[in-house]
Amino acid sequence: MRAIARALLLPLAFGGCALLRPSSGPSPSGNVRRARASLTHAIDSMVNMPAFRNAHWGVLIVDPLAGDTLYSHNATKLFIPASNQKLIASTVALEQIGPDFRFRTVIAARGRVAGEALAGDLAIIGRGDPTVSDRMRGDAMIPLRAIADSLWERGIRRITGTVVAVGNAFPGSAIGSGWPYDGLDGGSFAAVDELLFNEGLSSIRVRAGLRVGDVAVAETRPSRTYPVTRVEAVTVPRDTAAAAGGGRGGGRGGRGGGGRGGTGTRLSAQKDTAASVVVVRGQVALGDSAMITVTHPDPNAAYLAALTEALRERGIAVERQSLPTASQQLDSLFTMVSVTLREILPHLMKPSQNQIAEVFLKTIGLERTGIGTADSGRRVAERQFEQWKLPPDGYVVRDGSGLSRNDLITPEAVVGLLDVMRRSPNFDLFYASLPVAGVDGTIGTRLRDTPAQGNVHAKTGTLSMVRSLSGYVRTADGRLLEFSILCNNWTVPQADVDRVADAIAVSLAQLRLR
Repeated sequence: MRAIARALLLPLAFGGCALLRPSSGPSPSGNVRRARASLTHAIDSMVNMPAFRNAHWGVLIVDPLAGDTLYSHNATKLFIPASNQKLIASTVALEQIGPDFRFRTVIAARGRVAGEALAGDLAIIGRGDPTVSDRMRGDAMIPLRAIADSLWERGIRRITGTVVAVGNAFPGSAIGSGWPYDGLDGGSFAAVDELLFNEGLSSIRVRAGLRVGDVAVAETRPSRTYPVTRVEAVTVPRDTAAAAGGGRGGGRGGRGGGGRGGTGTRLSAQKDTAASVVVVRGQVALGDSAMITVTHPDPNAAYLAALTEALRERGIAVERQSLPTASQQLDSLFTMVSVTLREILPHLMKPSQNQIAEVFLKTIGLERTGIGTADSGRRVAERQFEQWKLPPDGYVVRDGSGLSRNDLITPEAVVGLLDVMRRSPNFDLFYASLPVAGVDGTIGTRLRDTPAQGNVHAKTGTLSMVRSLSGYVRTADGRLLEFSILCNNWTVPQADVDRVADAIAVSLAQLRLR
Protein backbone atom coordinates (compact mmCIF):
# COMPACT_ATOMS: atom_id res chain seq x y z
CA MET A 1 0.00 0.00 0.00
CA ARG A 2 2.84 2.38 0.79
CA ALA A 3 4.35 1.84 -2.65
CA ILE A 4 1.01 2.65 -4.23
CA ALA A 5 0.71 5.81 -2.13
CA ARG A 6 4.13 6.96 -3.23
CA ALA A 7 3.30 6.31 -6.84
CA LEU A 8 0.20 8.47 -6.53
CA LEU A 9 2.30 11.34 -5.16
CA LEU A 10 4.75 11.49 -8.04
CA PRO A 11 2.82 13.74 -10.46
CA LEU A 12 1.74 16.32 -7.89
CA ALA A 13 3.19 19.82 -8.03
CA PHE A 14 3.19 22.91 -5.84
CA GLY A 15 2.92 26.37 -7.34
CA GLY A 16 4.03 25.10 -10.71
CA CYS A 17 7.18 23.51 -9.27
CA ALA A 18 7.11 19.71 -9.46
CA LEU A 19 8.34 18.89 -5.98
CA LEU A 20 7.41 15.28 -5.82
CA ARG A 21 8.70 14.15 -9.19
CA PRO A 22 11.94 12.18 -9.32
CA SER A 23 14.96 14.16 -10.45
CA SER A 24 15.71 14.05 -14.16
CA GLY A 25 19.43 14.44 -13.44
CA PRO A 26 22.03 11.67 -13.28
CA SER A 27 21.25 8.62 -11.18
CA PRO A 28 22.48 8.87 -7.60
CA SER A 29 25.68 7.12 -6.66
CA GLY A 30 25.70 3.89 -4.75
CA ASN A 31 26.51 5.71 -1.52
CA VAL A 32 23.58 8.12 -2.00
CA ARG A 33 21.19 5.27 -2.79
CA ARG A 34 22.30 3.45 0.34
CA ALA A 35 21.89 6.63 2.42
CA ARG A 36 18.37 7.17 1.10
CA ALA A 37 17.45 3.52 1.63
CA SER A 38 18.78 3.74 5.18
CA LEU A 39 16.72 6.89 5.82
CA THR A 40 13.55 5.19 4.53
CA HIS A 41 14.19 2.10 6.62
CA ALA A 42 14.87 4.14 9.76
CA ILE A 43 11.73 6.26 9.49
CA ASP A 44 9.56 3.29 8.57
CA SER A 45 10.89 1.45 11.63
CA MET A 46 10.05 4.36 13.93
CA VAL A 47 6.55 5.28 12.74
CA ASN A 48 5.54 1.62 12.54
CA MET A 49 6.73 0.67 16.01
CA PRO A 50 4.20 -1.40 17.98
CA ALA A 51 3.90 1.48 20.48
CA PHE A 52 2.46 3.62 17.66
CA ARG A 53 0.07 1.04 16.24
CA ASN A 54 -2.89 3.25 17.21
CA ALA A 55 -1.21 6.53 16.20
CA HIS A 56 -1.64 8.42 12.95
CA TRP A 57 1.68 9.54 11.44
CA GLY A 58 2.17 11.71 8.38
CA VAL A 59 5.64 12.46 7.05
CA LEU A 60 6.83 14.11 3.86
CA ILE A 61 10.46 15.02 3.10
CA VAL A 62 11.34 16.73 -0.17
CA ASP A 63 14.51 17.86 -1.91
CA PRO A 64 12.99 20.79 -3.82
CA LEU A 65 15.93 21.66 -6.05
CA ALA A 66 16.08 18.08 -7.29
CA GLY A 67 12.28 17.83 -7.45
CA ASP A 68 12.63 14.63 -5.47
CA THR A 69 10.62 13.03 -2.67
CA LEU A 70 13.01 11.48 -0.17
CA TYR A 71 10.32 10.01 2.06
CA SER A 72 6.52 9.89 2.17
CA HIS A 73 4.11 8.34 4.64
CA ASN A 74 0.40 9.29 4.67
CA ALA A 75 1.38 12.54 2.96
CA THR A 76 -2.10 13.13 1.50
CA LYS A 77 -4.00 12.29 4.68
CA LEU A 78 -5.52 15.05 6.81
CA PHE A 79 -4.16 15.74 10.30
CA ILE A 80 -5.00 18.17 13.07
CA PRO A 81 -2.00 20.50 12.79
CA ALA A 82 -2.13 22.41 16.11
CA SER A 83 0.23 25.39 15.74
CA ASN A 84 1.45 24.29 12.32
CA GLN A 85 -1.74 26.20 11.38
CA LYS A 86 0.26 29.38 11.99
CA LEU A 87 2.16 28.60 8.78
CA ILE A 88 -1.09 29.43 6.96
CA ALA A 89 -1.73 32.73 8.76
CA SER A 90 1.85 33.89 8.30
CA THR A 91 2.40 32.89 4.67
CA VAL A 92 -0.92 34.27 3.44
CA ALA A 93 -0.40 37.50 5.41
CA LEU A 94 3.04 37.97 3.84
CA GLU A 95 1.56 37.45 0.39
CA GLN A 96 -1.68 39.41 0.82
CA ILE A 97 -0.76 42.42 2.96
CA GLY A 98 3.02 42.30 2.76
CA PRO A 99 5.94 42.53 5.21
CA ASP A 100 5.70 46.33 5.45
CA PHE A 101 2.06 46.36 6.57
CA ARG A 102 1.39 48.36 9.75
CA PHE A 103 -1.61 48.26 12.05
CA ARG A 104 -3.28 51.65 12.57
CA THR A 105 -5.30 52.83 15.53
CA VAL A 106 -7.15 56.13 15.12
CA ILE A 107 -7.58 58.39 18.16
CA ALA A 108 -10.58 60.69 17.64
CA ALA A 109 -12.77 63.17 19.48
CA ARG A 110 -16.46 62.40 19.66
CA GLY A 111 -17.44 65.90 20.65
CA ARG A 112 -15.87 69.36 20.56
CA VAL A 113 -12.35 70.26 21.67
CA ALA A 114 -12.41 73.71 23.25
CA GLY A 115 -9.45 75.03 25.17
CA GLU A 116 -8.15 72.31 27.47
CA ALA A 117 -11.34 70.23 27.38
CA LEU A 118 -12.72 67.59 25.08
CA ALA A 119 -16.45 68.07 25.62
CA GLY A 120 -17.41 64.51 24.80
CA ASP A 121 -15.74 61.13 24.47
CA LEU A 122 -12.29 60.07 23.40
CA ALA A 123 -12.96 57.52 20.65
CA ILE A 124 -10.54 54.72 19.82
CA ILE A 125 -10.93 53.12 16.39
CA GLY A 126 -8.92 49.90 16.37
CA ARG A 127 -7.98 47.47 13.62
CA GLY A 128 -6.40 44.69 15.65
CA ASP A 129 -2.94 46.05 16.51
CA PRO A 130 -1.34 43.14 18.45
CA THR A 131 1.77 45.06 19.50
CA VAL A 132 0.34 46.78 22.60
CA SER A 133 1.94 44.10 24.75
CA ASP A 134 4.73 43.33 27.17
CA ARG A 135 6.16 40.93 24.58
CA MET A 136 6.48 43.58 21.88
CA ARG A 137 7.14 46.70 23.94
CA GLY A 138 8.60 45.46 27.22
CA ASP A 139 5.62 47.11 28.93
CA ALA A 140 2.18 47.10 27.33
CA MET A 141 1.42 50.47 28.92
CA ILE A 142 4.13 52.27 26.89
CA PRO A 143 2.08 52.80 23.69
CA LEU A 144 -0.95 53.85 25.77
CA ARG A 145 1.17 56.38 27.65
CA ALA A 146 2.31 57.64 24.24
CA ILE A 147 -1.34 58.31 23.36
CA ALA A 148 -1.75 60.22 26.62
CA ASP A 149 1.42 62.22 25.87
CA SER A 150 0.12 63.15 22.42
CA LEU A 151 -3.16 64.40 23.87
CA TRP A 152 -1.29 66.38 26.50
CA GLU A 153 0.87 68.00 23.83
CA ARG A 154 -2.35 69.01 22.04
CA GLY A 155 -3.37 70.86 25.18
CA ILE A 156 -6.10 68.46 26.30
CA ARG A 157 -6.32 68.25 30.09
CA ARG A 158 -9.88 67.05 30.57
CA ILE A 159 -12.27 64.63 28.88
CA THR A 160 -15.81 65.27 30.04
CA GLY A 161 -17.11 61.96 28.72
CA THR A 162 -15.29 58.68 28.72
CA VAL A 163 -12.92 56.59 26.59
CA VAL A 164 -14.90 54.48 24.12
CA ALA A 165 -14.32 51.98 21.34
CA VAL A 166 -15.84 53.03 18.02
CA GLY A 167 -16.25 50.83 14.99
CA ASN A 168 -16.35 47.08 14.64
CA ALA A 169 -13.37 46.01 12.55
CA PHE A 170 -13.54 42.46 13.92
CA PRO A 171 -17.27 41.62 14.11
CA GLY A 172 -18.56 38.37 15.48
CA SER A 173 -17.07 36.14 18.16
CA ALA A 174 -13.84 37.16 19.84
CA ILE A 175 -12.87 33.51 20.36
CA GLY A 176 -11.87 31.07 17.66
CA SER A 177 -14.12 28.57 15.92
CA GLY A 178 -14.02 25.21 17.66
CA TRP A 179 -12.10 26.40 20.71
CA PRO A 180 -13.01 24.18 23.70
CA TYR A 181 -15.42 25.79 26.13
CA ASP A 182 -13.66 24.29 29.13
CA GLY A 183 -10.31 25.74 28.01
CA LEU A 184 -11.30 29.35 27.46
CA ASP A 185 -9.99 30.52 30.83
CA GLY A 186 -6.52 29.29 29.93
CA GLY A 187 -3.99 31.87 28.78
CA SER A 188 -3.57 30.26 25.36
CA PHE A 189 -7.26 30.88 24.56
CA ALA A 190 -7.48 34.64 25.23
CA ALA A 191 -10.11 36.41 23.12
CA VAL A 192 -9.17 38.73 20.23
CA ASP A 193 -10.93 41.90 19.13
CA GLU A 194 -10.10 45.10 17.24
CA LEU A 195 -8.57 46.51 20.44
CA LEU A 196 -6.13 44.08 22.06
CA PHE A 197 -4.20 44.79 25.24
CA ASN A 198 -1.24 42.59 26.23
CA GLU A 199 -2.35 39.68 24.05
CA GLY A 200 -5.53 39.39 26.12
CA LEU A 201 -3.77 38.60 29.40
CA SER A 202 -3.18 40.18 32.80
CA SER A 203 -1.07 38.96 35.69
CA ILE A 204 -2.18 39.14 39.31
CA ARG A 205 0.61 39.00 41.88
CA VAL A 206 -0.78 37.90 45.23
CA ARG A 207 1.30 38.52 48.37
CA ALA A 208 0.71 37.37 51.91
CA GLY A 209 -0.41 39.92 54.47
CA LEU A 210 1.84 41.05 57.32
CA ARG A 211 0.27 38.70 59.85
CA VAL A 212 -1.48 35.34 59.89
CA GLY A 213 -5.17 35.89 59.23
CA ASP A 214 -4.66 39.03 57.16
CA VAL A 215 -6.30 39.21 53.75
CA ALA A 216 -3.71 38.79 51.01
CA VAL A 217 -2.70 41.74 48.83
CA ALA A 218 -3.04 41.69 45.04
CA GLU A 219 -1.44 43.80 42.30
CA THR A 220 -2.35 43.61 38.62
CA ARG A 221 -0.02 44.04 35.65
CA PRO A 222 0.54 45.51 33.07
CA SER A 223 -2.37 47.76 34.10
CA ARG A 224 -2.63 48.58 37.78
CA THR A 225 -6.39 49.11 37.53
CA TYR A 226 -7.51 46.24 35.29
CA PRO A 227 -8.87 43.73 35.92
CA VAL A 228 -10.72 44.89 39.01
CA THR A 229 -9.77 42.29 41.61
CA ARG A 230 -11.44 41.22 44.84
CA VAL A 231 -9.15 39.27 47.16
CA GLU A 232 -10.66 36.69 49.49
CA ALA A 233 -7.44 34.75 50.03
CA VAL A 234 -6.02 34.78 53.55
CA THR A 235 -2.56 34.57 55.07
CA VAL A 236 -1.74 31.30 56.84
CA PRO A 237 1.29 30.06 58.79
CA ARG A 238 3.92 28.44 56.64
CA ASP A 239 4.05 25.21 58.62
CA THR A 240 0.26 24.90 58.85
CA ALA A 241 -0.06 25.60 55.13
CA ALA A 242 2.53 22.98 54.23
CA ALA A 243 0.75 20.40 56.35
CA ALA A 244 -2.49 21.23 54.56
CA GLY A 245 -1.13 19.99 51.28
CA GLY A 246 1.60 22.29 50.05
CA GLY A 247 2.33 23.10 46.47
CA ARG A 248 1.41 25.96 44.22
CA GLY A 249 -2.09 26.81 43.21
CA GLY A 250 -4.00 27.92 40.20
CA GLY A 251 -7.60 27.48 39.18
CA ARG A 252 -10.18 28.45 36.60
CA GLY A 253 -9.38 31.83 35.19
CA GLY A 254 -5.66 31.61 35.57
CA ARG A 255 -2.42 29.71 35.76
CA GLY A 256 -0.99 29.39 39.26
CA GLY A 257 2.65 29.82 40.01
CA GLY A 258 5.15 32.05 41.66
CA GLY A 259 5.19 30.94 45.29
CA ARG A 260 7.88 28.91 46.95
CA GLY A 261 7.34 25.22 46.42
CA GLY A 262 6.11 23.32 49.47
CA THR A 263 4.94 26.41 51.41
CA GLY A 264 1.29 25.58 50.94
CA THR A 265 0.25 28.62 48.92
CA ARG A 266 -2.92 27.58 47.13
CA LEU A 267 -4.82 30.08 45.02
CA SER A 268 -7.53 30.21 42.39
CA ALA A 269 -9.01 33.04 40.35
CA GLN A 270 -12.60 33.06 39.13
CA LYS A 271 -14.27 35.68 36.96
CA ASP A 272 -17.44 37.17 38.41
CA THR A 273 -18.80 38.42 35.10
CA ALA A 274 -21.91 39.88 36.69
CA ALA A 275 -19.78 42.18 38.87
CA SER A 276 -16.96 42.55 36.27
CA VAL A 277 -14.33 41.49 38.79
CA VAL A 278 -11.85 38.67 39.28
CA VAL A 279 -12.14 36.98 42.66
CA VAL A 280 -8.95 35.51 44.12
CA ARG A 281 -9.54 32.80 46.72
CA GLY A 282 -7.37 30.45 48.71
CA GLN A 283 -4.45 30.85 51.04
CA VAL A 284 -0.99 32.39 50.93
CA ALA A 285 1.75 31.26 53.27
CA LEU A 286 3.27 33.97 55.47
CA GLY A 287 6.08 35.66 53.54
CA ASP A 288 5.13 33.98 50.27
CA SER A 289 3.65 35.24 46.99
CA ALA A 290 2.25 33.75 43.81
CA MET A 291 1.43 34.86 40.27
CA ILE A 292 -1.83 34.09 38.48
CA THR A 293 -2.48 34.85 34.81
CA VAL A 294 -6.05 35.65 33.75
CA THR A 295 -7.61 36.22 30.34
CA HIS A 296 -9.62 39.31 29.39
CA PRO A 297 -13.27 38.37 28.74
CA ASP A 298 -13.74 41.64 26.82
CA PRO A 299 -10.56 42.70 24.97
CA ASN A 300 -11.95 46.16 24.13
CA ALA A 301 -12.81 46.84 27.78
CA ALA A 302 -9.32 45.85 28.89
CA TYR A 303 -7.70 48.22 26.38
CA LEU A 304 -9.99 51.13 27.29
CA ALA A 305 -9.43 50.63 31.03
CA ALA A 306 -5.66 50.59 30.58
CA LEU A 307 -5.76 53.69 28.36
CA THR A 308 -7.92 55.53 30.90
CA GLU A 309 -5.31 54.70 33.52
CA ALA A 310 -2.55 56.07 31.27
CA LEU A 311 -4.51 59.29 30.72
CA ARG A 312 -5.01 59.86 34.42
CA GLU A 313 -1.37 59.12 35.12
CA ARG A 314 -0.49 61.89 32.66
CA GLY A 315 -2.83 64.31 34.42
CA ILE A 316 -5.73 64.16 31.97
CA ALA A 317 -9.02 63.86 33.85
CA VAL A 318 -11.65 61.46 32.52
CA GLU A 319 -14.92 62.62 34.09
CA ARG A 320 -17.29 59.96 32.71
CA GLN A 321 -20.21 62.35 32.36
CA SER A 322 -23.21 60.92 30.53
CA LEU A 323 -23.52 62.97 27.36
CA PRO A 324 -25.77 62.72 24.28
CA THR A 325 -23.70 61.47 21.36
CA ALA A 326 -26.13 61.23 18.45
CA SER A 327 -25.26 64.64 17.02
CA GLN A 328 -21.61 64.74 17.99
CA GLN A 329 -19.08 64.73 15.20
CA LEU A 330 -16.21 62.26 15.16
CA ASP A 331 -12.96 64.12 14.39
CA SER A 332 -9.64 62.34 14.03
CA LEU A 333 -6.91 63.70 16.28
CA PHE A 334 -4.01 61.41 15.29
CA THR A 335 -3.18 57.83 14.35
CA MET A 336 -1.00 55.40 16.28
CA VAL A 337 0.97 53.19 13.87
CA SER A 338 2.52 49.84 14.80
CA VAL A 339 5.84 48.40 13.73
CA THR A 340 5.81 46.45 10.48
CA LEU A 341 4.54 42.94 9.99
CA ARG A 342 8.13 41.79 9.37
CA GLU A 343 8.98 42.88 12.93
CA ILE A 344 5.87 41.28 14.39
CA LEU A 345 6.28 37.91 12.65
CA PRO A 346 9.06 36.48 14.88
CA HIS A 347 6.95 37.30 17.94
CA LEU A 348 4.22 35.14 16.41
CA MET A 349 6.27 32.23 15.12
CA LYS A 350 9.06 31.66 17.63
CA PRO A 351 6.91 31.51 20.81
CA SER A 352 3.87 30.28 18.81
CA GLN A 353 1.74 33.18 19.99
CA ASN A 354 -1.93 32.41 19.40
CA GLN A 355 -3.55 35.84 19.58
CA ILE A 356 -1.22 37.41 17.00
CA ALA A 357 -2.07 34.53 14.64
CA GLU A 358 -5.79 35.17 15.13
CA VAL A 359 -5.25 38.88 14.44
CA PHE A 360 -3.37 38.00 11.24
CA LEU A 361 -6.20 35.83 9.92
CA LYS A 362 -8.88 38.44 10.69
CA THR A 363 -6.72 41.22 9.27
CA ILE A 364 -6.29 39.32 6.00
CA GLY A 365 -10.07 39.22 5.76
CA LEU A 366 -10.45 42.87 6.75
CA GLU A 367 -7.89 44.17 4.28
CA ARG A 368 -9.01 42.04 1.35
CA THR A 369 -12.78 41.75 1.83
CA GLY A 370 -13.63 44.57 4.23
CA ILE A 371 -14.84 42.09 6.86
CA GLY A 372 -12.49 41.23 9.69
CA THR A 373 -13.63 37.74 10.59
CA ALA A 374 -11.92 34.37 10.60
CA ASP A 375 -14.36 33.20 7.89
CA SER A 376 -13.42 36.06 5.57
CA GLY A 377 -9.75 35.40 6.26
CA ARG A 378 -10.30 31.74 5.48
CA ARG A 379 -11.83 32.61 2.12
CA VAL A 380 -8.84 34.79 1.28
CA ALA A 381 -6.51 31.94 2.28
CA GLU A 382 -8.41 29.47 0.11
CA ARG A 383 -8.16 31.77 -2.91
CA GLN A 384 -4.45 32.18 -2.23
CA PHE A 385 -3.97 28.42 -1.96
CA GLU A 386 -5.71 28.01 -5.31
CA GLN A 387 -3.24 30.45 -6.87
CA TRP A 388 -0.40 28.50 -5.27
CA LYS A 389 -1.86 25.28 -6.71
CA LEU A 390 -2.19 23.56 -3.35
CA PRO A 391 -4.56 20.57 -3.51
CA PRO A 392 -8.03 21.84 -2.46
CA ASP A 393 -8.70 18.71 -0.41
CA GLY A 394 -5.48 19.16 1.55
CA TYR A 395 -6.61 21.63 4.21
CA VAL A 396 -9.48 22.89 6.35
CA VAL A 397 -9.05 26.38 7.84
CA ARG A 398 -11.08 27.36 10.88
CA ASP A 399 -8.78 29.65 12.87
CA GLY A 400 -5.36 31.23 12.60
CA SER A 401 -3.65 29.79 15.66
CA GLY A 402 -4.36 26.07 15.41
CA LEU A 403 -6.18 25.91 18.74
CA SER A 404 -9.24 24.55 16.95
CA ARG A 405 -9.39 20.81 16.49
CA ASN A 406 -11.48 21.51 13.38
CA ASP A 407 -8.37 22.67 11.52
CA LEU A 408 -6.96 19.99 9.22
CA ILE A 409 -4.00 19.82 6.85
CA THR A 410 -1.93 17.24 4.99
CA PRO A 411 1.87 16.98 5.10
CA GLU A 412 1.70 17.56 1.35
CA ALA A 413 -0.02 20.94 1.84
CA VAL A 414 2.41 21.96 4.58
CA VAL A 415 5.40 21.22 2.36
CA GLY A 416 3.63 23.10 -0.42
CA LEU A 417 3.48 26.19 1.79
CA LEU A 418 7.14 25.78 2.73
CA ASP A 419 8.11 25.58 -0.93
CA VAL A 420 6.04 28.63 -1.86
CA MET A 421 7.97 30.56 0.76
CA ARG A 422 11.31 29.11 -0.37
CA ARG A 423 10.70 30.72 -3.76
CA SER A 424 9.26 33.94 -2.33
CA PRO A 425 11.09 37.29 -2.05
CA ASN A 426 10.09 37.07 1.62
CA PHE A 427 11.89 33.77 2.23
CA ASP A 428 14.75 35.16 4.32
CA LEU A 429 12.27 36.97 6.56
CA PHE A 430 10.06 33.89 6.92
CA TYR A 431 12.99 31.52 7.47
CA ALA A 432 14.46 33.73 10.21
CA SER A 433 11.07 33.98 11.98
CA LEU A 434 10.85 30.21 12.54
CA PRO A 435 12.10 28.61 15.77
CA VAL A 436 15.68 27.36 15.48
CA ALA A 437 16.59 23.99 16.95
CA GLY A 438 18.62 24.27 20.14
CA VAL A 439 18.68 28.07 19.85
CA ASP A 440 15.32 29.79 20.31
CA GLY A 441 11.55 29.57 20.20
CA THR A 442 9.57 26.42 20.85
CA ILE A 443 12.48 24.13 19.84
CA GLY A 444 15.12 26.12 21.72
CA THR A 445 15.72 23.25 24.13
CA ARG A 446 15.40 20.44 21.60
CA LEU A 447 18.08 18.89 19.39
CA ARG A 448 20.97 20.45 21.27
CA ASP A 449 24.44 18.99 20.65
CA THR A 450 23.29 17.38 17.40
CA PRO A 451 23.86 18.28 13.74
CA ALA A 452 20.34 19.73 13.78
CA GLN A 453 21.22 22.43 16.33
CA GLY A 454 21.25 25.85 14.68
CA ASN A 455 20.30 24.11 11.44
CA VAL A 456 16.63 23.08 11.64
CA HIS A 457 14.20 26.01 11.26
CA ALA A 458 10.76 24.61 11.97
CA LYS A 459 7.30 25.33 13.35
CA THR A 460 6.01 23.15 16.13
CA GLY A 461 2.43 22.28 17.06
CA THR A 462 0.99 20.94 20.30
CA LEU A 463 -2.50 20.02 21.45
CA SER A 464 -3.74 16.99 23.34
CA MET A 465 -2.63 14.03 21.21
CA VAL A 466 -1.40 16.36 18.46
CA ARG A 467 2.28 17.03 17.74
CA SER A 468 3.79 18.67 14.66
CA LEU A 469 7.21 19.71 13.39
CA SER A 470 7.52 21.20 9.90
CA GLY A 471 10.19 23.33 8.29
CA TYR A 472 13.62 23.31 6.69
CA VAL A 473 16.91 21.52 7.30
CA ARG A 474 20.24 21.56 5.49
CA THR A 475 21.88 18.23 4.81
CA ALA A 476 25.54 17.54 5.59
CA ASP A 477 26.36 18.49 1.99
CA GLY A 478 24.38 21.74 2.08
CA ARG A 479 21.09 20.88 0.35
CA LEU A 480 18.01 22.59 1.74
CA LEU A 481 15.23 20.08 2.43
CA GLU A 482 11.58 20.75 3.27
CA PHE A 483 9.82 18.44 5.68
CA SER A 484 6.56 17.99 7.57
CA ILE A 485 6.11 15.54 10.45
CA LEU A 486 2.58 15.33 11.87
CA CYS A 487 1.30 12.90 14.49
CA ASN A 488 -2.21 12.51 15.92
CA ASN A 489 -3.92 10.19 18.38
CA TRP A 490 -1.17 8.36 20.25
CA THR A 491 -1.34 6.89 23.74
CA VAL A 492 2.39 6.78 24.54
CA PRO A 493 4.09 9.67 26.37
CA GLN A 494 4.43 12.79 24.21
CA ALA A 495 8.20 12.61 24.66
CA ASP A 496 8.21 9.41 22.59
CA VAL A 497 6.57 11.26 19.70
CA ASP A 498 9.12 14.07 19.99
CA ARG A 499 11.98 11.59 19.96
CA VAL A 500 10.83 10.27 16.59
CA ALA A 501 10.55 13.77 15.09
CA ASP A 502 13.91 14.75 16.51
CA ALA A 503 15.55 11.58 15.24
CA ILE A 504 14.23 12.29 11.74
CA ALA A 505 15.54 15.86 11.90
CA VAL A 506 18.99 14.67 12.97
CA SER A 507 19.04 12.02 10.21
CA LEU A 508 18.26 14.70 7.61
CA ALA A 509 20.97 16.98 8.94
CA GLN A 510 23.48 14.10 8.60
CA LEU A 511 22.29 13.04 5.16
CA ARG A 512 24.50 13.37 2.07
CA LEU A 513 22.80 13.57 -1.32
CA ARG A 514 25.81 14.16 -3.56
